Amino acid sequence: MQIFRSLDAPPLPGRTVLAIGNFDGVHRGHQAILNQIRERASVIGAKSVAVTFAPHPVRVLRPEQAPKLITPLRQKLDLLAATGIDATVVIPFTREFSQLSALQFARDVLLGSLHAAEVHEGDNFRFGHNASAGPAELAQLGKELGFRVVAQPALYARGIQVSSSQVRRLIAEGEMATARALLGRPFSICSTPAKGRGIGSRLTVPTINLAPYHELLPANGVYVTRLKIGAEVFDAVTNAGHRPTFGETAYAIESHLLNFREIHLTPDTPLELCFFTRIRSERKFESPAALKKQILRDAAHARRYLLLLKHF
Repeated sequence: MQIFRSLDAPPLPGRTVLAIGNFDGVHRGHQAILNQIRERASVIGAKSVAVTFAPHPVRVLRPEQAPKLITPLRQKLDLLAATGIDATVVIPFTREFSQLSALQFARDVLLGSLHAAEVHEGDNFRFGHNASAGPAELAQLGKELGFRVVAQPALYARGIQVSSSQVRRLIAEGEMATARALLGRPFSICSTPAKGRGIGSRLTVPTINLAPYHELLPANGVYVTRLKIGAEVFDAVTNAGHRPTFGETAYAIESHLLNFREIHLTPDTPLELCFFTRIRSERKFESPAALKKQILRDAAHARRYLLLLKHF
């Protein structure tokens, strides 16, 4: 997938089939629209292109209300690439850009810079200054300017409308299985090992902490997880929280690897921690020995869960 980070010059020759949005989480609703534009582009001989923004518009316009991201930009681009679309255009979002009217956005950006033949959107899409326009207005502008507009109805999973805000809510509440149903994959955090905890040339103990992470985090608790360390994958039990048994106050994400084997590790080794389900809330134990017994029970729970997961 090609990635373009500017509208200064036409990024792609010829016509395009576009989908526009923040695509935070690249959830099943996003995936449905992206699959649609890929198929339509193939039919009409155009390029399939996702158009997104960085930073998230709310971080510019109302920073005090800005959500923590399900997928930071690098992870989002990887997930967009996995859909098989031809390109993603990342528009730098500024206050100046936010002043564009709906007409200016449609005429100058969608048609002028991106050569839209078709634009596919969810039925809750908003655009233009103060989010003044939606799919009906875009369809009218498309008629006037010469591109087709397709609005896709909302998608539901487990009786819940699939949206980034719903996914954020579920993750923040620790409802990982339901979040997974809306995302179409487990929620994951991409990070590196925590520095200053004995990370050397090899990982020789079955516990690893993630470096501080500043986007969306799950509710405090103990989770069934899988940890990808470079090309290796380990089943794990992960505690997300403050480790009250040891009097800790700082938030930490600590994973105990179940199928542990020694592995090369540096402070810059890429890690991806995938959350499957919450086992229990975090609590203080009367002693480290009592905590150890509980960890063994948690590990047995995780092994059973992951074994069953393989059969579905």
